[in-house]
Amino acid sequence: MADKKDTINALGAQAAYNLANVTKTRPQFGAITPRWLTKVLEFKGLETGIYRVNRVVEGETPLDVLCSQTKKSDIIPEGYVEYQTEPREYRLNSISTIVNVNTAIEDVYSVPYDQTKEQLALAIESLRERQESQLINNDDYGLLKNIADSQRIQTINGAPTPDDLDELISKVWKEPSFFLAHPRAIAAFERECTKRGVPPMTANIAGGTFILWRGIPLIPTDKLLVDGLKNPQSQSGKTNILLIRTGEAKRGVIGLYQAGLKEEQSRGLSVRFRGIDDKGVASYLLSLYCSAAILADDAIAVLEDVEVGEYYDYD
Repeated sequence: MADKKDTINALGAQAAYNLANVTKTRPQFGAITPRWLTKVLEFKGLETGIYRVNRVVEGETPLDVLCSQTKKSDIIPEGYVEYQTEPREYRLNSISTIVNVNTAIEDVYSVPYDQTKEQLALAIESLRERQESQLINNDDYGLLKNIADSQRIQTINGAPTPDDLDELISKVWKEPSFFLAHPRAIAAFERECTKRGVPPMTANIAGGTFILWRGIPLIPTDKLLVDGLKNPQSQSGKTNILLIRTGEAKRGVIGLYQAGLKEEQSRGLSVRFRGIDDKGVASYLLSLYCSAAILADDAIAVLEDVEVGEYYDYD
């Protein structure tokens, strides 16, 4: 028999728990990332889902001009600037999904969080994650697939060194906006900087803190895959690092979306109620329209075959 001195003459914790309110979180979706690319990339809204990139057919000197103090004795050159006769057109791609919500569940279990809003919020996050992935990897308009051969370079020794990033800058020297790399590639670059005693500076941009090289931020994304994976388990692996100039006025890289959608929820994304079936299930159609365009070849360059698994003993 237990000693009476050890017995607590009070309400037990388990019984009390049944009367207590439990503080709950919203659903936590581990696949959500900051998606910095869509925050720092300039976007342009389209009227009809088509974007035509008209380029000028350029030579060493597009148009002859006269530069003289005695214009009366010289003939002013004549000519015109030629345009491409078959410019590239970008058509928006759609990313869609359907979300079903049992109205009985919604009616009974929507305090403190509305079940429909939470389901739609997580679905929208999924579409936005896919959008960032497609901007980089899509077979048609993805940035990796559309970089000119002249803008592709290889690392010197595998690991991403300051010299390699300087070489990228030489390819995108007209107002470069940001590097784009997998977090492990950025970590590998920081190790190379530490090895050489040139630690990069940092800056706050768009609500985040990023390291800088030559004043240009390194923006992380897990959509630039390492050996084809977002989260590789092996210590080594290869990936790519991009350098991008963004902005239509700068003849850079821009994202595209459909403007003025019906039932638009956010940029390029609509949420439409499809009705309730005879079993009481409400249905919502989510559609996101996106693409990307490279306005000039020198708006983007890539450092290929970047090894992320080089480590050093700094003792």
